[in-house]
Amino acid sequence: MLGGTEFVGRAVTEAALARGWEVTVFHRGRHAPPQGVTELLGDRTTGDGLAALTAAAGHHGGTPEWDLVVDTWSGAPSAVRDAARLLADRAARYAYVSSRSVYDYPAPAGLPEDGPLVSGASPDAGGDVSYPLAKRGGELAALDAFGDRALLARAGLILGPWENIGRLPWWLLRIARGGPVLAPGTPDLMLQYIDARDLADWLLDAGRGGLHGPYNLVSRPGHATMGQLLDACVRATGSDAELRWTPARTILAAGVEPWSDLPVWLPPGELYDTMHRGDVSKAYAAGLRCRPVEETVADTWKWLVGLDGAAPQRPDRAAVGLDPRVEAELLVDTA
Repeated sequence: MLGGTEFVGRAVTEAALARGWEVTVFHRGRHAPPQGVTELLGDRTTGDGLAALTAAAGHHGGTPEWDLVVDTWSGAPSAVRDAARLLADRAARYAYVSSRSVYDYPAPAGLPEDGPLVSGASPDAGGDVSYPLAKRGGELAALDAFGDRALLARAGLILGPWENIGRLPWWLLRIARGGPVLAPGTPDLMLQYIDARDLADWLLDAGRGGLHGPYNLVSRPGHATMGQLLDACVRATGSDAELRWTPARTILAAGVEPWSDLPVWLPPGELYDTMHRGDVSKAYAAGLRCRPVEETVADTWKWLVGLDGAAPQRPDRAAVGLDPRVEAELLVDTA
């Protein structure tokens, strides 16, 4: 596991350990991995950052050291390139957690895996490229080193315990405070997302089963609605929150940004189609199963409570959430 201490990487590591697998975690040492792993330290962005991985990798009677490598890297594609090249003859398969952002924007509703991709991506790029180009560059790096032994999991919105982006944690903490809560748009708006643990389980099954190539890895559109998500937050927290559904035009006119100010939510349009209406039939045919939204929300709240409500935050991502003063003004205007 390249990473393995936070969010998706943590979910993959926990899932592999639960299966009784032997897990090696290569990470920078910023966060502790789960107990029971073999730990290797190194920073893959530095010149000698892969030294520990190089020393540990090797063949045993012609058998690769590892059956499966999972990589969640979202920075410089060259870091994926270097790790994948190092491991190409030392691991049987390489699973790269990519993103549906690799599709040329806007991605129309129902776009499958063979849709047009962003142009200009390179496996040799540094860290100064956009997120779509970084993820596509990472895909190219994995494919270059592993070919048809590379699995590309194109995730979309990811929720669940260990989230360090802040989307579901923000909603849970806001609703836990109670009182009137600005709820965006209409409660029947369909969402497409995946619980990090469902992503992890599918990824391990797919890697073990020898799947390769790209898979859109999120739930079916409408697996849950915005209303079901927020209602689940109310129930999980046990708060007295009152959801006040507010028309999208009113929210947008106030300068509130979908996705960042109001996490998860996007009004209908090109971006909504891109994020919440992708074709996932290939992944479902390959065994993807997604748990109910109520379970994702309840488990995320339980995890947050264990952290005393202090959700972790990735330093390379801006914090999300609506300014309380802006919310209060909108609630007054829509009362």
